[in-house]
Amino acid sequence: MPRLAIGPEFPRELSALAQPVRRDAVVALRRFLLNVAGAPHPERVRGARDPRVATLRLAEGHRGVVVRQRDVYWLRTVLPDPEAWSYAQRHRYGVNPVVGVVEEWDAEALERVEPALRRSAGSSRLFAPICDGDLLALGLDGHALPLFRLITTEADVAALEPLLPPTQHLPLAVLARGGSLAEAWRELDTWRASDADPGPIDPEDLHAALRRSPDRAAFAADKVALDRVLGAPEWCTFPHPAQHRLSRAARYEHPVLVVGGAGTGKTVIALHRAAHLAANGSGPVLLITLSQGLAEELSARLDVLIEDEIIRKRVEVDNAERLAMRIVADAEGRRPPLVGPGARSLAQLTDEALRLLSLTTGDLLDDVEPERKPYRHIVVDEAQDISPAQWRLLRAAVPRAHDDLFIVGDPHQRVTDTRVALGTLGIPAQQHTLKVSYRLPQELLSFVVRLRGGGPAPGLVKGATEMYGYRATHNGEHPMIRAYDSPESELAGLRATIESWLADGVPTGEIAVGARTTRLVRQARKALAGLDVRASTFQHLKGLEFERVALIGVAEGVVPEPPPEEPGARARALQRERSILFVACTRARAMLYISHSGRGSPFIPL
Repeated sequence: MPRLAIGPEFPRELSALAQPVRRDAVVALRRFLLNVAGAPHPERVRGARDPRVATLRLAEGHRGVVVRQRDVYWLRTVLPDPEAWSYAQRHRYGVNPVVGVVEEWDAEALERVEPALRRSAGSSRLFAPICDGDLLALGLDGHALPLFRLITTEADVAALEPLLPPTQHLPLAVLARGGSLAEAWRELDTWRASDADPGPIDPEDLHAALRRSPDRAAFAADKVALDRVLGAPEWCTFPHPAQHRLSRAARYEHPVLVVGGAGTGKTVIALHRAAHLAANGSGPVLLITLSQGLAEELSARLDVLIEDEIIRKRVEVDNAERLAMRIVADAEGRRPPLVGPGARSLAQLTDEALRLLSLTTGDLLDDVEPERKPYRHIVVDEAQDISPAQWRLLRAAVPRAHDDLFIVGDPHQRVTDTRVALGTLGIPAQQHTLKVSYRLPQELLSFVVRLRGGGPAPGLVKGATEMYGYRATHNGEHPMIRAYDSPESELAGLRATIESWLADGVPTGEIAVGARTTRLVRQARKALAGLDVRASTFQHLKGLEFERVALIGVAEGVVPEPPPEEPGARARALQRERSILFVACTRARAMLYISHSGRGSPFIPL
């Protein structure tokens, strides 16, 4: 029976096909897995640069491109016949000799590039000071070393990026900008999907390399697994190496803190870690986030991620305020009122919940009787906005044991005035930092870094967290900034923009409109009557993502609101306002539109 691995591009391309073609392709793949009569068979590709590449006829006029080694088939793409043959001829494949992951090369394009590099090569070659041994130790391909030796400028390295595997390009990029061999090695090492030593790497073992490459291949052993790979969201099935490594670690001896910028996959890591602990941990799991709305969103995503109903029931999703209310309600036999006589504030309820929890479990029982804690594992998302009292409650709700607290957050996305170092609350977390944004294109990432300010932000750990070094994996559109003469013309411009996006074929669920105040949100909804797109305040966009986002009213006096006069309070208020706008801007995956009437916000970078 064949062992079939699906590449991440295949489900996207399959879903774009006409329904009859898509249906026939899925049926053909099912037959291929079962190795029954009528199943497609691999056909050799004349002129292929890699002899292992073949095609499978999946539907009338459409073929899949596979990389074959014995009974292992890595399905890369599905294309119309001429394009499939061209793709199959153009690419070659290999295994990185250092980290053991699969690599895809655009060999045809590199053959065209080499003469141009040779003609432009000056007497001073960029990598001349570095010996072959050091370059090979970074996993650089020995057959490509002559090509790399022709490079004379950092611009040459940038031009080669679309043609090289990232595990080849990134070490070269570090060296090209003057980085050390150690820095280039660290960049390469981020592509390991596991902290475990992979052992000897066989460059001819495609199956082992695919197993080390969760972002590039998902194995489908039967019809059920195949349908899941083809139908599940990409974040479920193809986690990036750092996401896989952090979320699937077998055991953490101490609390863990994962810090990363917008689009680096912190929430994906939190979801996968919760699912991993539910399947492999030793007790109930609590996933905490900022608000009830986000809790409902994460709960729905867990429903997709965890197929086994029994395992899914081991994970509760909530926010810290509701957790405190539940603890108090369970002790008092009724839901505590938040208004009217006898009402208590949320802060008071949190303090009372902590007191009740301490009475129930004690302070010294963590190691002796951890089962008396309400949860065995807690995963925290949006950690930067959790208050000190809420942290104390979370710390008390889980035993001090391995895999107790797993925390993700970004101090630069703080929308409250909370500033706390976890170590001061008895949570000595080991920090991991994510620097690669998979969601934002580089143009948008550069814009929001300038908007937010790349300087340090306090909180979560002792000292400060900086934004220096963040980068994106792809390029895209520059943000659109539009100035209007009046609020009426700005709203008319908003409607025209949303209508154009819908005409482009963007689904309504992939469009969001945001504003700083509820008054502006109401005006936006009125202007967009009949278009059925989401309109929310900036804060209510937090934790969500959309293909395109439009933000209106980003004007002086609105963003930011007039701050208090006291210098300290003024500085904190301005930084919070800047963070709120930053969070709203980073909800866009592909396109960001910002408008204002009158003078624009001073936060908008020039």
